[in-house]
Amino acid sequence: MRKTIAQKIFDAHRVAKPDKDTHVVQLDAVFCHEITTPPAIVDLEQRGKDRVFDPSRIKVVIDHVSPAKDSKTALQGKILRTWARRHGISDFFDIGANGVCHALFPEKGFVRPGYTVIMGDSHTCTHGAFGAFAAGVGTTDLEVGILKGVCAFKSPETIRINITGSLPGGVFAKDVILSVIGRIGVDGATNKVIEFAGPVVDAMDMESRMTMCNMAIEAGGTCGICAPDRTTVDYLWPFIKKEFDSPEQALETYLRFTPDEDAVYDAIIEHDISNLEPMVTFGYKPDNVKPVSEMEGTPVDQIYIGSCTNGRISDLRAAAKVLAGNQISDSVRAIVSPATPSVYSQALEEGIIKIFMDAGFCVTNPTCGACLGMSSGVLADGEVCAATTNRNFNGRMGKGGMVHLMSPATAAATAIAGTIVNSPLYTE
Repeated sequence: MRKTIAQKIFDAHRVAKPDKDTHVVQLDAVFCHEITTPPAIVDLEQRGKDRVFDPSRIKVVIDHVSPAKDSKTALQGKILRTWARRHGISDFFDIGANGVCHALFPEKGFVRPGYTVIMGDSHTCTHGAFGAFAAGVGTTDLEVGILKGVCAFKSPETIRINITGSLPGGVFAKDVILSVIGRIGVDGATNKVIEFAGPVVDAMDMESRMTMCNMAIEAGGTCGICAPDRTTVDYLWPFIKKEFDSPEQALETYLRFTPDEDAVYDAIIEHDISNLEPMVTFGYKPDNVKPVSEMEGTPVDQIYIGSCTNGRISDLRAAAKVLAGNQISDSVRAIVSPATPSVYSQALEEGIIKIFMDAGFCVTNPTCGACLGMSSGVLADGEVCAATTNRNFNGRMGKGGMVHLMSPATAAATAIAGTIVNSPLYTE
């Protein structure tokens, strides 16, 4: 008793405890992409340790620069695909089958409640939406994970954020997490797990929960996490139906990874969003947040809708609802990148891609490129982007560029106006 979700997961996976504050846990999955994994692969090869602990538990994708934009990025992809083939890693998603990792892997059913997951990517915390402990790690930990299937972590102190009230119309999960980060700051959860709870989270679908957990790292969190429930089971059912007789049985099994009623937290924060407005960042830190209404009229050069934060089908639907029958401003350019091939296909079938194209958007293949300023939407010095991504660091999308983070609905409205503005979906 008295345990949080993360503590229960650690208890179920601990294989060693070298000291009172360090836990070596067995990993259920190691995720890999072409930016951070090749250095680990090369180092393992040079040290005579070119092995993998279990090819069925390693999931690999090329997504950050897709397709390759130069010889260097082509080499990164070559190293990754050669390694995956050499070790018989069947879950390898190459150009054409690939998508943004933190959207693709959940879509494939690779994350379950109670899982432990690592990846050489800070936004691995996205997968905590499923009631998993998922964390971004450095090269050394990634190498150990690939080789041994374990990773060492400090004791998981947890901050519980109870999100109460009801979500106003035209306000989305992106606005909620921006408001949370604005409240607790970029170091408010440093080296801690953020457990998202409360009636607002309970009412969210899995895509919204992934958006919330995705940005836990922007408050310093090791992992964002939501308790598994029937919504989790329903999302996963196509992948787990052979393991359980019924969704009810699956839920009963997964409920063991919910927090005890008397769980002990490092802090408990009550966050009422009943009167929350659409939010947007300013400056160069994710906690530089204010209501869109206070930023109205701010000119932008580019709009970008996509990323592991807000490139899923629900995000594209929200933006398309605003864009339908409208044209983007002559003063801006606009880009949309569906997060996965499945999202792209669904958006085609629903007529969403046509809405974007008719409005004047450039539609790209699934890629992370623009988000981190590598390809497919890099900013010039002095340019400003309204983006549905997760970071507004100085130069994040291009040297000298400014990024304002916002929801897809706000981004779509901004594309039409040419300046930051609330979407018509929001009514005060």
